[in-house]
Amino acid sequence: MCQLLGMNCNVPTDICFSFTGFQARGGATDVHADGWGIAFFEGRGARVFLDPQPSCRSPIAALVRQYPIRSKNVVAHIRKATQGVVALENTHPFMREAWGRYWIFAHNGNLLGFGPALDGSFLPVGNTDSERAFCWLLQRLRQACGATPPSHERIFDVAREVALEVGALGEFNFLLAGSDFLLAHASTQLAYIVRQAPFAQAHLKDEDVTVDFSEVTTPDDRVAVIATVPLTDNEDWQTMPPGTLWLFAEGEPVRQAATVPGAKRKAADAAAGDQERS
Repeated sequence: MCQLLGMNCNVPTDICFSFTGFQARGGATDVHADGWGIAFFEGRGARVFLDPQPSCRSPIAALVRQYPIRSKNVVAHIRKATQGVVALENTHPFMREAWGRYWIFAHNGNLLGFGPALDGSFLPVGNTDSERAFCWLLQRLRQACGATPPSHERIFDVAREVALEVGALGEFNFLLAGSDFLLAHASTQLAYIVRQAPFAQAHLKDEDVTVDFSEVTTPDDRVAVIATVPLTDNEDWQTMPPGTLWLFAEGEPVRQAATVPGAKRKAADAAAGDQERS
């Protein structure tokens, strides 16, 4: 399986510290060696780096690790291939334009027998279940909203419907981002942390690197980091209950709901509410 990394902030922030640990998991400290990618939103633009090489050996990853690109929304992915060959066209995250804005998507999981009826408005370039799911999600948004750009609330509602439907076919952990929001679906495994004043030191699990955030932030900064597996070993990461969808904006979770049917939905909603209040 793959791993996901996302960041949502209230001010443009670099992800160099988190990416240092995440990069190591792409073939050095973990087995996700089938490619990697990262996307940064900068205003209305999106800067995307992709490489089918393992991130631990990628010169492009080394550049990103040392290049403090500041962004309010970042999506990164390291791949352990399940469907689709190891190739650039199958490397996450994927990007599409819709409603005059860029959309970024990355997926962790395996959707068995997933062959949605795509109408041609969004088509996959590669042959992964992940890119098909992205195209299907955007198609469903287009069908729901027409020519009107969807609000955060409408994006959340449609993504929840798709997560409930597609999630029945297998693991469907994903990150979906625009320039001003980040959606995170915890099908089976995701965690997050919100860093805000008073800031403290953080130490990576995968590299012996420590940063004192009080020295590199202002009291008004707020940063949410989402990862498949927590990146640090001295911070209190919050586990997202399986079967929950989360909307992050301005560096914090602002909405969450269950994406599982029946009684399980009530339990997931309650668990998500507990995580939000903790």
